[in-house]
Amino acid sequence: MALDLIHQVRGRAVPVPGSDIDTDRIIPARFMKCVTFDGLGDYLFYDMRHEEDGTPKQHPLNEERYQGASIFVSGVNFGCGSSREHAPQALYRAGFRAVIAESFAEIFFGNCATLGIPCVTATSEDIAELSRVLEENPQTEVTVDVEKARVFYNDANFTVHIPDTARDALINGRWDPIGELLENTDKVDACLERMGLA
Repeated sequence: MALDLIHQVRGRAVPVPGSDIDTDRIIPARFMKCVTFDGLGDYLFYDMRHEEDGTPKQHPLNEERYQGASIFVSGVNFGCGSSREHAPQALYRAGFRAVIAESFAEIFFGNCATLGIPCVTATSEDIAELSRVLEENPQTEVTVDVEKARVFYNDANFTVHIPDTARDALINGRWDPIGELLENTDKVDACLERMGLA
């Protein structure tokens, strides 16, 4: 089955401000004792969203007006800390399909890319203005255009950055190396046969 060609991600967005939001905040370690990644979305930012007794805290992801958002907006060095793959998996399982931030931790960025989640960087000014608009009207539709490296909303737009290698992989459907390998098992078998290893 061919991988999706990800040219754009369109949907509503939720601003979660903050710098150096690490992977332990994105998905606390105690929720990583799982056989599959199914259900990890339920624990996204769990400790930031809940008191110790499970009572919801005030947090953008708990607000009814942002439910159903598929684009995540944040600050500097998003996804820093440990390299746990569970963090982007939790975002993906919670329905997020793109992240806009001022910068990303490198391993987190790579883990997102292999899930087909475009992570694009923007200036603090552009993120602040987008967040202001989302605060005023959470129904605003946002488009992350991977091909054009721009974000569009209402009558506004701004330039974002995504490394060429990630951009090309997303728009050409080569973002999951394992999936790509599985789709080409005939070529792998032919190569092994030529090498006398089959």
